[in-house]
Amino acid sequence: MGWKETAEPVLTRMPSVSRPEGHVPFKRKLAWTAGVLVLYFFLTNVYLYGLGTAGGDIFGRFRSILAGGQGTILQLGIGPIVTASIVLQLLGGADLLGLDTQNNPRDQVLYQGLQKLLVVVMCILTGLPMVFAGGFLPPSPAVAQGLGIGLMGVKMLLFAQIFAGGILILYMDEVISKWGVGSGVGLFIVAGVSQRLIGGFFALPGIGSEQVGFFPSWILIAIGEQPIGSLFGAGLQQVLMSPQFGLIRLVTTIFIFVVVVYAESVRVEIPLSNARVKGARGRFPVKLIYASVLPMILVRALQANLQFLGRILNAQLGSGMPAWLGVYSDGQATSGFFYYISPIQSPADWIPQLAGSAASAELWQIALRVSVDLTFMVVGGAIFAVFWVETTDMGPEATAQQIHGSGMQIPGFRQNPGVIEKVLERYIPQVTVIGGALVGLLAVMANMLGTIGGVGGTGLLLTVSITYKLYEEIAEEQLMEMHPMMRQMFG
Repeated sequence: MGWKETAEPVLTRMPSVSRPEGHVPFKRKLAWTAGVLVLYFFLTNVYLYGLGTAGGDIFGRFRSILAGGQGTILQLGIGPIVTASIVLQLLGGADLLGLDTQNNPRDQVLYQGLQKLLVVVMCILTGLPMVFAGGFLPPSPAVAQGLGIGLMGVKMLLFAQIFAGGILILYMDEVISKWGVGSGVGLFIVAGVSQRLIGGFFALPGIGSEQVGFFPSWILIAIGEQPIGSLFGAGLQQVLMSPQFGLIRLVTTIFIFVVVVYAESVRVEIPLSNARVKGARGRFPVKLIYASVLPMILVRALQANLQFLGRILNAQLGSGMPAWLGVYSDGQATSGFFYYISPIQSPADWIPQLAGSAASAELWQIALRVSVDLTFMVVGGAIFAVFWVETTDMGPEATAQQIHGSGMQIPGFRQNPGVIEKVLERYIPQVTVIGGALVGLLAVMANMLGTIGGVGGTGLLLTVSITYKLYEEIAEEQLMEMHPMMRQMFG
């Protein structure tokens, strides 16, 4: 008996959101999407009952990518969902699952059930160390005394809350995917990054922020309320590199917006014609960023999990932790293995003059860290882009079957899925690798130069790309609403 027969009773009984039986009107999709987003923002402001005042965000600067909120019900964010996707993609890429999700409905159900089960497991494996190791979510002694359950009892209460939050965000994502517009994971990232971007541009002290935003800072500089010193000395460094009003951060933010929108429009268009309807023609676009920017979530999540492991080991071993593995200061690795694999998140991480933490490292150590991060992002971006294309049925074989099934063919070629696949193989694999590597390079570059609001290069790339795709999907939905016959033709 194979693993599928053994696991089938469990996987097929995993709770799921039912699919709509017919076409969901566009306005109803928008209503579902808006409702889930409102619930998401509400839950990120519901703080954990029984949480003490100490502790820090274990995800640190990965928070904008992993969504959620520190110390809230959504403490775990989309981390368990992304980690489960990484595991499934690695298993699927090595062909260890033996599931044919393209043609076998039973295997599709098993795959979806396995994904949910893995998310539940990851909620447990991620939540337990946060609560019971390292003091990242310390229990409140007052609550323990008031409830009479002791500190261990409060810890179990904290774990139950963040576990429930992890399950909630799983099904919120599924509701949007089946009943709404776009992807829940993508929308949650956009929501979090957009908040930080708006704060980075317009924040005022005492109104949801301790720092002054970009535009208020320059207004204060213009009226002489915020001195910056000589433009031929330290003042120039402030004007260019300040976390609040640095001009390089503004230029980088605008540059990423422009490059991603341009890259989304760069494509190879393969002509198609309908074999049954004369004169019906179309084009299949193979975009430069064919796999989208979403595989970057997987790369950064893998880095976040490695840093998570390092902080847990440091919290447990303390001074007994081997120096070659990592030396920590204020929760950040300053040398050793975990230092070299930690990503560059801001200019202060590689320019010694901007931060004391960077100044403690030798130049060769900083250069090695930058090289490792660049290699990890470029190579990892390309690899995960290939996995993403294959597991989401965007590869040449699956795409050829979809084109053939819709009644379309490539003019001048036989109406055969194998022929279509050979044509697509000329473009899709190469473009997938190039696009994934390009996105990784852009993310590292944006992190090194800095962005408004400190959202990070990956967060900004994801936000622009997801928003652009959301715009395309909304335009397509509106077109289908206006012309129902097109919906019947394209399924």
